[in-house]
Amino acid sequence: MPDDLLDRLDAQARANRETRSGFLRRLAERELEGTLAAERDEVEALLAKALVPEGLGGDAARLIREDRESH
Repeated sequence: MPDDLLDRLDAQARANRETRSGFLRRLAERELEGTLAAERDEVEALLAKALVPEGLGGDAARLIREDRESH
């Protein structure tokens, strides 16, 4: 890492009253948690799109029952 970046990291770590290692660990954890949350949101959005909208076969059991009762 460039020295100027290390200097900035050290300055911020001191300001937060933590070690460079602790500061970097906290940043890494926050980044990874953010990535996981974004992936989870993306999966939930895809699942929501995959659900069958009402009226397009989503209530098949009711339709079959009604058909049986009509005979």
